[in-house]
Amino acid sequence: MERKERCGSKLITYDFEYYKPSSVEEAVSLFQSLDQQGKEPVYFSGGTEVITLGRVNRIKTGAVIDIKGIPECLVLKKEVNKLTLGAAQALTKIRETQYFPFLSKAIVEIADHTARNKITLGGNICANIIYRETILPLLLTDSQIIVAGPSGIRQLSINELFDQILKLQRGELLVQVITEDKAVQLPFLCIKKRRNWDVGYPLITTAALKKNEQIRFAFSGLCAYPFRNEKMEESLNNQQLSREERIEEAMQHIPAPVIDDVQGSADYRRFVLKNTLLDVLDTMEGVENV
Repeated sequence: MERKERCGSKLITYDFEYYKPSSVEEAVSLFQSLDQQGKEPVYFSGGTEVITLGRVNRIKTGAVIDIKGIPECLVLKKEVNKLTLGAAQALTKIRETQYFPFLSKAIVEIADHTARNKITLGGNICANIIYRETILPLLLTDSQIIVAGPSGIRQLSINELFDQILKLQRGELLVQVITEDKAVQLPFLCIKKRRNWDVGYPLITTAALKKNEQIRFAFSGLCAYPFRNEKMEESLNNQQLSREERIEEAMQHIPAPVIDDVQGSADYRRFVLKNTLLDVLDTMEGVENV
């Protein structure tokens, strides 16, 4: 049964209703009901974004639906052929299992350890921030996602549903991420480059995975959203060109304007990207597939 409470916070300037359903079906039904009442409900797992954006009035909701009471959203299970991660699992717990080393590497420098205890996998994937580094290994391993909504439950590749953001229909809930064990075992690199700091947001995160003698690439912090781009991959894997020529050609396919902010200018980010890609190619081209 869902639990309803009336909540307020010194950090948030408005009151909202709090619900904690015990099943996916209850959560979806609650969303529909609350939405019809005009309460603009949001799903809630770690809560860091609701609090952070709520206190500056970038999110305003009349109701939150906490998914941490839903067993399917808390799964953390390694089987013979696949790994299943619930959307409400904290990043710290996922990393500590080391079931998915590539994902663990992407997680390790997200915020600080205290924040990672609260930030969840689903919360990071569906966040409004530009970084969302957890999405990178999932895109490169062709992970599957389980989504529940008014039309039922569906399973599909994250690459089908992710385009700048996870394209969920209104009222849909990310329940689980499923990755094949053979994809988890593939050679990978995850390189985070910062300008001057040891903590905080990275300037650029570059993730790479080698499969069938081809290197896949995904990026965060380069543009206003994380992405994987097939044209860039084609250029970077073109053995007819030198590594420098491949990188120059790939840079022409960056799908959106490069970020230019206080952490680094667009030109500096491009410089960092070129050097990082050289490092990735030097390392990954000499690695054999598992």
